[in-house]
Amino acid sequence: MDTPTFIDRALLDSLVDEAMTSPRRRRNRNFHRHESDAAHRLLNAIEPGSYVPPHRHLDPAKDETMLVVRGSLGVVFFDDAGQPVRYAELRAGSDCIGVDIPHGVFHSVLACEPGTVFFEAKAGPWQVLTEAERAPWAPAENDAQAAAYQASLRALFDAAD
Repeated sequence: MDTPTFIDRALLDSLVDEAMTSPRRRRNRNFHRHESDAAHRLLNAIEPGSYVPPHRHLDPAKDETMLVVRGSLGVVFFDDAGQPVRYAELRAGSDCIGVDIPHGVFHSVLACEPGTVFFEAKAGPWQVLTEAERAPWAPAENDAQAAAYQASLRALFDAAD
């Protein structure tokens, strides 16, 4: 029998510490056992400066739900040409703590403050994004233009403050 896992301050602190020292400035803690599982449930810790390239999931089973449990997460939605069409700051304990993202919608997320952690649920199995799911107008994660592009997304939230 498996042991229940409490999602407590110690777990969140540990995950944030790992994200802070990770080259990608983020770290996840999976609650599902295998990448092939039908349901994926995980915590994601993300720090400011972490770049999540805009992408979409084309599989109709790949809608995803995110709930912020600590800190503040920016979510940006794009049209097919790469223009931001909607964005919101999700903040733990606020009026807006999460988002449900339908499949087929280009999106990205970014940390609006240090120590941000969100819970994510989506259908498995895990699959590498296809070319059709990657945003052709956005730089890849390790591209030289990624930092400037991520900063332009962050500026959407700086302007809203």
